[in-house]
Amino acid sequence: MSFADRINACNNADTSGYLPFIIDGRQVGWLKPGFADELSAWPELFIHERNTIRLSPDLAEFEQRSEAVDSVIRALVSAGVIDHYLSEPYPVTPGSRDHAMMVIDRSSAAYFGIRCFGQHLNGYVRQDTGLHLWIARRARDRRIFPGRLDNLVAGGLPWHTGLHENLLKECMEEAGMPAELAASSVTVGEVSYLAETAKGIKPDILYCYDLELPATFMPVCTDGEVESFELMPVEAVKEIVRESEEFKPNCNLVIIDFLVRHGLLDAGDGDPDGLAGALRRAL
Repeated sequence: MSFADRINACNNADTSGYLPFIIDGRQVGWLKPGFADELSAWPELFIHERNTIRLSPDLAEFEQRSEAVDSVIRALVSAGVIDHYLSEPYPVTPGSRDHAMMVIDRSSAAYFGIRCFGQHLNGYVRQDTGLHLWIARRARDRRIFPGRLDNLVAGGLPWHTGLHENLLKECMEEAGMPAELAASSVTVGEVSYLAETAKGIKPDILYCYDLELPATFMPVCTDGEVESFELMPVEAVKEIVRESEEFKPNCNLVIIDFLVRHGLLDAGDGDPDGLAGALRRAL
């Protein structure tokens, strides 16, 4: 496969069969018709109108909306419609996190088709033979993509946590990285994509970071999410991304972005400008 194919694989969503989810006149998500039918048990909260699902205008405040919809999510978890509850509030927004109109539990994000936010860090080391990337292998008991390869640090961004605070937390939990080292991470932009899963639409935004690490640094997972780490030559990482399904799919995009920015693409890898544009799908 090509790098463009990897990007396209994360942008496989066809929203034509979904119903827009509207709050206060603004679209914040996409609902499968079957899931919308489940929500019809709460007609006082969810109004089916003109091929859209609108949250009741009587729910005018952030906390009021959040509490009302959370009670529905918990009921759907109990009924087995949503498979679990994570106790991680995620913003429901038509744009940036700053424009959140309510929060819902992370477990239901794809069912409601809301945009989610995450942070991914490329940890790299300069050696005489060229750049090397620290690559994590996800634990075999992970609910999502067990045993697949991952970026050195990667995680979701809950509502109650700021970018800097969450990055330091993830770096410590997933790689045993001290805060003073993690704080040297460089913000390098965003990657976005529009995916479709069995649960629903996933409009995701990943905040990306680069961190040049000393040769003496050895990552250690402290939260059980990663089973091992390997320092790989960047050419080997390129080959894995291009020729295998080893990486968790959205990690491919973060690595391709790294390759573009660092001028590491070969003539046959694709147009850098075209790849950079494709990595930033309008949501």
